[in-house]
Amino acid sequence: MVERHVTVGSAVGLHARPAAVFAKAAASQPVPVTIGKADADPVDARSVLSVIGLGARNGDEVVLRADGPDAERVLDELAEVVATDHDGA
Repeated sequence: MVERHVTVGSAVGLHARPAAVFAKAAASQPVPVTIGKADADPVDARSVLSVIGLGARNGDEVVLRADGPDAERVLDELAEVVATDHDGA
């Protein structure tokens, strides 16, 4: 199991558009990915509603986990999506 700790970069956190962008990116990957906060169980990264349900805000740290071929590459790509501000002014 490979993991990445990433700080949420979107000004609105992982809500609405940023969550949808992230879930779509996760769904396109060849391995299953989970996302979670330190104080919550990880959820399926492909589910927009689950990602929104984390309540991850700007500056919060989340943990991405994947297992299987290309897990390192997958997490590198998804970490960049989480760290990017998709709704900034």
